[in-house]
Amino acid sequence: MSQARSIRFSRLKLLALMALFALPLLAAWSMVTFRVGIPEQRTAHGELAPDLPTLAAWPLQEPPAAALAGDWVLAFDCGERCEALADQWWRLHRALGREAPRVSRLRVGGEAAALPGETLATWEETPAWHAPDRLWVLDPQGLPVLAYGPEVSPRDVLDDVNRLLRMNPEVLRLDERGLAGR
Repeated sequence: MSQARSIRFSRLKLLALMALFALPLLAAWSMVTFRVGIPEQRTAHGELAPDLPTLAAWPLQEPPAAALAGDWVLAFDCGERCEALADQWWRLHRALGREAPRVSRLRVGGEAAALPGETLATWEETPAWHAPDRLWVLDPQGLPVLAYGPEVSPRDVLDDVNRLLRMNPEVLRLDERGLAGR
């Protein structure tokens, strides 16, 4: 009788082990099927993948591509609130802390002098997608990733930029002397 009990106990352990591996699969299947516990909203605060050309194709009088090459870019189109928003984006850039060198700022238009670390440009011709006081985040290849209207909270932009920088770690590259550096 003890051998029958031992076999039954072994089978019970095997079934418990199978259930241990099957339950997470069953839970995941039910979450996907019944849409339970899956967030519906996106995490970015701005418009994802705006329909804009790459930075190199922007109709700018002074193409800033060489100055911004390899960096994430905060491109700001000056409008009515140019000075206040330019200062706001400068402060956001400083709030990035040690990640700030990975991000460059480009201000298109406006009469004021450049703020520290800012590249100025002007439109050669105003494009159809021109939007005053709008901010765009461009990746290191110049592709638009996010777009924000003038009403956006700087904290939301900071959260998005920090998330982008965290999800896209810095890649060390060799400069012309062969030294690794940023």
